[in-house]
Amino acid sequence: MMKDDIIREVYNTLIDRKNNPTDSYTSQLMQDSDKKAEDKILEKLGEEATEVILASKNNEDLVHESADLIFFTILNLAYKGVPLDDLFDELINRHK
Repeated sequence: MMKDDIIREVYNTLIDRKNNPTDSYTSQLMQDSDKKAEDKILEKLGEEATEVILASKNNEDLVHESADLIFFTILNLAYKGVPLDDLFDELINRHK
């Protein structure tokens, strides 16, 4: 797998876990009642964002916590049914 493909692979895996529940943490998280699942995902995003800020003084910790934040951001997109290409399009628009 190319490094550039990992975001799409993670997204596709999360969509699959949403549509075909397994015993995984992320699958269980998305299968809670709609309100409870969304609240848990948003809580996790807030937690990870805080951890990125706190880890910013150490590059190794920053990389680890940033990966967590990106993962849960992708999870939120998948849970909400937002196509990953919408995110890519927005990043392209901002890059112009």
